[in-house]
Amino acid sequence: MDRHEEIKASYRALGGGFANLYDGIITRSTLIGKLMDSLVWGLDASLAAKWINDALAPIPEDFKGTLLEVPVGTGVLTVPVYKSLPEAQITCLDYSAEMMKNAERRAEALAVKNVSFVQGDVGALPFEDESFDVVLSLNGFHAFPDKDAAFKETCRVLKKDGIFCGCFYIAGEFKRTDWFVKHMYVPKGFFTPPFETRETLEKRLKDLYAEVRVSPVRAEGVFCCVK
Repeated sequence: MDRHEEIKASYRALGGGFANLYDGIITRSTLIGKLMDSLVWGLDASLAAKWINDALAPIPEDFKGTLLEVPVGTGVLTVPVYKSLPEAQITCLDYSAEMMKNAERRAEALAVKNVSFVQGDVGALPFEDESFDVVLSLNGFHAFPDKDAAFKETCRVLKKDGIFCGCFYIAGEFKRTDWFVKHMYVPKGFFTPPFETRETLEKRLKDLYAEVRVSPVRAEGVFCCVK
């Protein structure tokens, strides 16, 4: 079972109070989720699985090191993965206490014991320099108000030769998504401009990291960097 299927299976198994609109969309586990994926993001089942698997692929299946996820959100995409990494030391950070509470409940329900949760700001991370082997960020940077600080802080807390990976919305790759972001997501406060393009993201990351790969899946800018 690939990681996308693990996530969907976990979502279906928990259901009930854990099921919400965001989680259904992000995992493509509900009819509304599938419609939104297709309408807004231009994703079918295979492309939806691809961006999730590609974003998580840099984390080895036998990973035993330290990992920071920021923001963790509701944990729907990652807590099921952490269950399969029992020897890793996972720290999950989010600015929203409400979102993080959902992630904590999900970890408890799945009996995930190796995760700690910290409320904080990605622009001022409460960790020492070079604290983590991996920093993971899924669908967060397009919402951060101070993106410069977020990029610098995630790099600061990463160890030398560590991996920074994840994904977020980038402009200029899929016109339909760009329209929805401009006319719906920004006015509602879900996303915060300015947004990266593939070119600006590659340049920004190359200024910070020794190795950089950006591989868009429609408007999802999937990236992997080595410090």
